[in-house]
Amino acid sequence: MSLPVFRDASGAVVDYGSRWGMAGPPEDSLSVTSHLERFAPLHSIADALITHLTTRYDAVADESASYAADLLNEQEGVTRAVRVTPMAADAAGVTFVFTSFPGVIVHAGVLQDLRFPDCDCDACDESGVDQAGELEWQVLAVAAGGFRETVTSRPRATYTMDLKYPGGSLGSHGGRLSVYPKDRVRAARDALKGLADGWQPWPERAPRQ
Repeated sequence: MSLPVFRDASGAVVDYGSRWGMAGPPEDSLSVTSHLERFAPLHSIADALITHLTTRYDAVADESASYAADLLNEQEGVTRAVRVTPMAADAAGVTFVFTSFPGVIVHAGVLQDLRFPDCDCDACDESGVDQAGELEWQVLAVAAGGFRETVTSRPRATYTMDLKYPGGSLGSHGGRLSVYPKDRVRAARDALKGLADGWQPWPERAPRQ
């Protein structure tokens, strides 16, 4: 499959993902967004992932614009939302929120939103191909049981997320619970306190006889 070619105002090919080198991006690129269509394949990848998750795993998918409310914060430009729920209480569900950006936001577990792309400015130089790969492995990592969420009260109230998968890792990320909606924090405490071993792998479908 041939990839689209993007060009700048002078007609030169734009190699997103490796434009700036060691010198870093120019200052004027921070406020510039160009060729957002390079992220359009994210929608196709998300659809393929939904099909894969409900085919390989014992999980169901349900589509409703109201599921965009699964995100921690209200999102503008939502075009679709699909919630995929594994049939095991100790497995983390995921919700795919499609945006007109174009982009995809995946809500995982109770307190994690994963954004693709994370930033659209030219300075960040995100590649549509790389972002599609990130979307795929991060969702598959959740289904494989490589996703952990931790809420602590002492010495300070914090949230930590770990996401790991063979060939990739986001490591540990988190912050103070005070930045999260209070109702979500209460729900997170209730959900996570019953998971002594954290989120588990999604149950796979039994093979057809």
